[in-house]
Amino acid sequence: MPGIAAEDRPPVSQCQLVAEALPSVTFASFKPEPGPQQFAALAEDVTITYLGHSTFQIDTPGGIQIATDYNGWLRSARLPDVVTMNKAHSSHYTLSPDPGIAHVLQGWNAASPGEKVEHHVVLGDAYVRNVATDIRSFGGFEANGNSIFIFEVAGLCIGHLGHLHHELTDKHYAEIGRLDIVMVPVDGGLTMGADSMSRTIKRLRSALILPMHRRGPPIEGFLSMFDASFDWRLSDSPGVTVSMRTLPKKPLILVLKGV
Repeated sequence: MPGIAAEDRPPVSQCQLVAEALPSVTFASFKPEPGPQQFAALAEDVTITYLGHSTFQIDTPGGIQIATDYNGWLRSARLPDVVTMNKAHSSHYTLSPDPGIAHVLQGWNAASPGEKVEHHVVLGDAYVRNVATDIRSFGGFEANGNSIFIFEVAGLCIGHLGHLHHELTDKHYAEIGRLDIVMVPVDGGLTMGADSMSRTIKRLRSALILPMHRRGPPIEGFLSMFDASFDWRLSDSPGVTVSMRTLPKKPLILVLKGV
């Protein structure tokens, strides 16, 4: 079989590399160890703002703006450079995004339904990729109808679970790799029940957990699934600024204002 040309290979995922190199690591404790001068020169702060439902705005140190589960009506002040979508419900996507958006990434394969879609987009200081999962549809399952999108920015691995309807397999976890920050639906059953979702979060071992997609059940139902090995906090702000240096040492469930 002929080799794959270098230009056709996807970018290297640092999140997957670290996970493979350190299979037993507690990812929440992973920190780089550069000296003070390196830190001074490093643009490292990433700001994540909750816009509503399952839409977050991610602003990178290099000025790239990403919107998750973009539906066209939960908007930021400026047009994002990259938007990701999932098609479980109309509140998670739009078929008529603004033509000025540079990259519109659908979490499903519109051309070949049921087949995986793969995204490997590098724009500025951001690398965006996806891991396909199934979704419930008309009493059954639609293969590869959802995607977990992963954003690699400033050394951070940020994951958005989308409209996740089932617990992940070992293969999914391997494809995801390390997640320092994870955005997780906490609707109590529209995606997965709180118990199943909490097991997923515990296995991902992220340092910062950002609930989203809350419909009906109080947030306390989700929080009650976690023991004293997790901290939790209600924020009076819809946004959080974080870097590799400022990740919590103990896993933190941070409920942003508006969730």
